[in-house]
Amino acid sequence: MKHILLSLCCLISLGLMAQKTDKADRKAGELFEQAIQAMRTYQYDNAIHFLNEALKVKPNYPDAYGQMGLTYVAKKQYKEAIAAFKKLLEIDADGLRFIRMSYAKALAGNGQFADALKMVEEQIAISKKPSAEQAQFKKNMEYALSTQPVPFEPKNLGPNINTADAEYFPSLTIDGKTLVYTRRVGGRNEDFFVSEKDSLQWQLSKDMGEPVNSAFNEGAQNISQDGEMLVFTGCDFPGGRGSCDIYYSVKTADGWQAPRNIGPAINSELWESQPCLSPDKQTLYFTRETQDAGADIFVSRRSADGRWSLAERLGPNINTPGREMTPFLHADGQTLFFASTGHQGFGGLDIFYSRLQPDGSWGPAVNLGYPINTIDEDGSLTVAADGVTAYFASDRSDGRGSLDIYSFELYEAARPQPTLYVRGYVYDVKTNQRLVAALELTDLATKLTVANIRSNENGDYLVPLPTGKDYALSVSRKGYLFYSENFSLKEVKEGQPFEKNVPLQPLEANAVVVLRNIFFASNEFTLQPASTTELDKLVALLKSNPTMEVELSGHTDNVGSDTDNQVLSENRAKAVVEYLVKQGIAAKRLKAKGYGESKPVDTNDTDAGRAQNRRTELKVISL
Repeated sequence: MKHILLSLCCLISLGLMAQKTDKADRKAGELFEQAIQAMRTYQYDNAIHFLNEALKVKPNYPDAYGQMGLTYVAKKQYKEAIAAFKKLLEIDADGLRFIRMSYAKALAGNGQFADALKMVEEQIAISKKPSAEQAQFKKNMEYALSTQPVPFEPKNLGPNINTADAEYFPSLTIDGKTLVYTRRVGGRNEDFFVSEKDSLQWQLSKDMGEPVNSAFNEGAQNISQDGEMLVFTGCDFPGGRGSCDIYYSVKTADGWQAPRNIGPAINSELWESQPCLSPDKQTLYFTRETQDAGADIFVSRRSADGRWSLAERLGPNINTPGREMTPFLHADGQTLFFASTGHQGFGGLDIFYSRLQPDGSWGPAVNLGYPINTIDEDGSLTVAADGVTAYFASDRSDGRGSLDIYSFELYEAARPQPTLYVRGYVYDVKTNQRLVAALELTDLATKLTVANIRSNENGDYLVPLPTGKDYALSVSRKGYLFYSENFSLKEVKEGQPFEKNVPLQPLEANAVVVLRNIFFASNEFTLQPASTTELDKLVALLKSNPTMEVELSGHTDNVGSDTDNQVLSENRAKAVVEYLVKQGIAAKRLKAKGYGESKPVDTNDTDAGRAQNRRTELKVISL
C-alpha cells in the first residue's frame, strides 16, 4: 500500500551535508559515508546503524543527526525523525536550512499539523520560487487543521495471516468467514492465500494453489460475496491485451476453474487492475491507467446474456485529474470506498467513500479522516458486511513484514449499511430437481433493483440484504411461474441470515402461486405503490405466454365479519385485474375471484398466521 522512495529533498540534503564531512573526524566521516551509501540503496536500517556508530565517535556530529532524521522520514518513523532533527538544532541552530521540509513532513506524519504548517510557511517565505510541492503541502496542512481526528485502533491479524513477506489487498465473503489476500512470496511472485475464520480467529492461511496461482504474477484480487467468483489482476499473462489485464475464475463443485481473461470490453492495451465485483456480480469496478488522465476508476455492467458492457469512467465525484485507485464496493451495494490523490486530503493517496444517490450517480467523496488517512499513501480498504469491521494493509512499525493486514472498527459516520443475506436453493416443486433461476431483489420504496443474480448449477444462491429497507425478492425461470417473497429490514441492524429454499411451480394448468409482493392497506382494496414491481412481473409473464388464462384470487384472515371479508377479497382481486388490463392484458384472459376467509393456509390464532392468510394468488386456468 505504501512505497518508500528517496525524495528529491532527501537527495539534495545528502549532497549538501556530504560536503561537510571533510571537517569531521576521519572515523566518523567514514561511517557517515557508509550511511550515505546504505541510503542510496534503500538499506535504511544499515544507514541508522552507521549513523549511530558515527555518533559514538563524534557525539555532537550535526550531519549525522540531520541524516538520521532524513532516514527516519524515509522509514516513516516520524517520532524518531523529530527527535533527530531537534538534536540537530541543539547543535546547529542554522541546520534547518537543509532539512526544513523533511522536518515539516515528520511533524505532519506525527499529527503535529500546526507545527508542520508553520514550518512550510517559513520555507515558502524564504524561497525565491516556492515549489508546487511546497504549495500542496501547505494546502494539505490547512485542510488537516480544519478536521477532527477520527477513532482508529488498528489490530494486526497475527501470524496466521501475516508473515515476513508482504500481505495486502484483503477481501471477504459476505458471511465474514473467508478471507482472500495477496502475498508477495519471497519478495517476488504474487500469489493468493485464503484463510477461514472459526468462532474465535482466522485460521492458518493456505496457498490457493493451481489453477488460480501460477508462475505468473496474480494480484489485487476480489472474491465475490457468495465466494464463487474471483476477479484479479494478471500481469504479462500469455495472450493478455496489455501489461496487466483483469481475469476471473469461477468455483464449482470440482473447485476453482482455470482463470479466463474477462475480455475486450474491460481489458485494453492499457493497464487494468484492482477489480471489485458488486454484491450480485453483475457490475465490475476497476482501475485503468490512461494517457490523458492517469489512473481512474471505471465500471462495466453484465447483461442478461453474460456479456460485459464497454467500460466507462465514473463521474467527477469519484474521478479527478489526480489518481483514483483501489475501488471497493461494500455488500450494501451503495457505498464505494476508493483511494485518490485528486480529492483534498492529507497528502499522497487518501481513502474516501461515496454513497449511491437515488438517481444512480455517486455522491460527493468524503475523506475518511486522520489517522486512518495520513500524509503517506493509504488505500486497499475492505469493509465487512456488518459495516463495522474494516481491513487494510499497512507497513506499520508493529508489522511482521513490509506490509501486513490489519483490522479496525470503522467509526459510525463512515459505516456502510449493515448487510444480511438470504441464501438457499431453487428447486422444481414436483420433481425436487435443483434449478438454475434468475433472482431479483428490489427496494420496495424506490423500486430500484438492488441485486440481480442467478442460482448456480446446483440451484444454490445468495442474495445480499442491506438493512433499513423493505425488499421484494422474485425468482423466475422459463417454463415456471415466478416465486415472490418479501423482507422488512427497517428495524433490523444485525442478525442471522435468512435461509429460504425456493420452490418453483411448473407452468401448467391448475398451477398456483402466491403473489407475496402485492400490498393493500388494512381493510382497503387500493393497490399500494410497492405492488408495482410484482404486478409488472405478472404482466411480463402474461405477455410471454399470450394464450394463458388465469384466475386472480383474494383471501383474508378471519378478523371481521364473513360478509365484509368476502367483499374485501373480491375487490382486491378486481383491483389486480384492473391493473393488468390497463397494461394491455386482455380482460377475457383474466378472472377475479374472492374467497374471503374460506381458504386459510395457516392458523388464524397468531399474527404471523393471519398474515399468511391475507394473500393474493394466481392460478393457471389454461395455457
